Amino acid sequence: MSQKIKLEIAKKISACQSIAITSHLRPDGDSIYTSLALAEMLELLGKKVQVVNHDPLPFPFYEFPETARIRQGQIDPEGVDLVILLECVDVARSGQTRIDHLPKINIDHHYSNSPYADLNWIDPEASAVGEMVYKLLKPLGLQPTPRVAEFLYSAIFSDTGSFQFSNTSARALYTCYRLIKAGANPNAIAEKILNNNTASKVKLLGRVLSSLSLNPAGNLALLVMFRKDLEEFGLKDVDVEDITTIARSIKGVEMVIFFKEMEPGVFRVSLRSKGSASSALVAESFGGGGHQHAAGFTVKGQFDRLYREIPLVVEDILNKNRTKS
Repeated sequence: MSQKIKLEIAKKISACQSIAITSHLRPDGDSIYTSLALAEMLELLGKKVQVVNHDPLPFPFYEFPETARIRQGQIDPEGVDLVILLECVDVARSGQTRIDHLPKINIDHHYSNSPYADLNWIDPEASAVGEMVYKLLKPLGLQPTPRVAEFLYSAIFSDTGSFQFSNTSARALYTCYRLIKAGANPNAIAEKILNNNTASKVKLLGRVLSSLSLNPAGNLALLVMFRKDLEEFGLKDVDVEDITTIARSIKGVEMVIFFKEMEPGVFRVSLRSKGSASSALVAESFGGGGHQHAAGFTVKGQFDRLYREIPLVVEDILNKNRTKS
């Protein structure tokens, strides 16, 4: 099936001339760099390509010159004969409202994806959507250029948490080996993605970490960030997506619950976990979704109540899931 769908996707791409690429709301390193790689690949085939995301890019990706080609907003459907959606469980997840009538290709590595496009390639065993798009090179009759290799390596590097997360598979590492052979520079990419923090962000990190608390069992770490904290340091919420890493490293902690105030009475809750603790399972119970070890959801209500009640629900979900396994 995997080989068949890749050939079908390659055939569809070959038959189209003007192609739009988009990805999910709150784009991450995987979706951003896979979009860029795919755009380069399609342009090698002589296609006209636009890359459009509904939401702004997170830090540090918006600072890199190569991401300047990604336009924020809505896809202009005029003349477009194909839309490729990356990591979108459905069209609504892309935030695009003008593409319903257009042919679509759905490429995703999340198990929760429901086939909605003309062609659907869903591979939950892939470490990243970048790993999947690498496998389109051969069906498209392409060899990876150093630039394509750099983008796809960056995508996999980002989504595996710099090869620390459980999705770091032999297949992912072999793909990265091939990308390095094709011209990707792993040291330069790691330096670029990991070591670009501003002094303001590090100060905000200190503020957020000072809010750290653990539940009585010591397996849940709670963090809080209010709008006033962002405003004080002149940052945006997209600048702090990686702030949970240190709390996640605490011995005995299975999951980090990060409350981020989006507006009064509205909180985005980011979950980061390790081991058998499923962030996706918890997020889905609150109407959200995501990966096994990285997910999130949005809640409304009075903060003190949410801060008190949500960890209790999370703890109950983890305990029940532990009993089942």
